[in-house]
Amino acid sequence: MPDYAKVSNQQRQQEKKDGKDKPVKFSRDVESDWTVKNDEPLYGMKEHASIDVKSGLVLTTVLSRASEHDTGYFQYVVIKSMHTRRMLPVVYADKGYHGQPNREFLHINEMKDGIMRKDERNAKLTELEITRNKMISKVRCKIEQYFGVTALHQGASKARFTTLAKEGWDRICQVIAFNLKRSYHAGLKEPAHGVAV
Repeated sequence: MPDYAKVSNQQRQQEKKDGKDKPVKFSRDVESDWTVKNDEPLYGMKEHASIDVKSGLVLTTVLSRASEHDTGYFQYVVIKSMHTRRMLPVVYADKGYHGQPNREFLHINEMKDGIMRKDERNAKLTELEITRNKMISKVRCKIEQYFGVTALHQGASKARFTTLAKEGWDRICQVIAFNLKRSYHAGLKEPAHGVAV
């Protein structure tokens, strides 16, 4: 699930609008952008992370503008997660990565589809799909733990830098610290059986 950097209400109220009634970007944050989450406008960047479901270690992390859709980063994150020539047996992902191109990507590469389904404009989820989503969410809790722990203890819910490159390096350092602590406490016993995005 993507992580967002928030802007205070005072900053949002002081922000100017351009001629099209769209918010103007802050002059220092040229690579950040606006999005809406739970009917609340947010300004910042999104983090797309891949977590080993067995050990809970972060395999890769990628940042994007908040306004860019998640589905475009799914294949990139999955490919960056493969640290050997062996394909991942199964990939779990939340509803933000739902889409036919991502499912076809998994099928072509002979990986099991663990992408959660969501309602379409012309079709509601069936009971089977709802049950499947619940089963996937139980496995995906590891990635949600990563976002929660880093937001709580490492300040990951707020961007420290104004460019994707600098903030990306900061997140890589946070991932190293997270993986070291996770490895120290849990220990690595077996290789991964799947990955969550």
